[in-house]
Amino acid sequence: MSVLKQIQALPEGYSEVIFQNTKYGVTRTNFNEGKSIKIYAEALSGNNVISFNYYITSNKQVLKPCEMPEEKVIQFLNNYQKIYE
Repeated sequence: MSVLKQIQALPEGYSEVIFQNTKYGVTRTNFNEGKSIKIYAEALSGNNVISFNYYITSNKQVLKPCEMPEEKVIQFLNNYQKIYE
């Protein structure tokens, strides 16, 4: 699944997912009619954080991790599991 589709699979606002056997609180905020997206995910039982912005322009789509390697963000997006309540 593409990065954008993985991001869009997270609901806007707050939700919870499982990543690496840990529950994360995830906040997705859309800006500019969905052309800018901010994701902030925090482990609820520790201190791990995943944070990034995603920009959609007329020419390209850009993933901008916040003070972490892009690989960490991609690993999160490819491996989180939604929690259905």
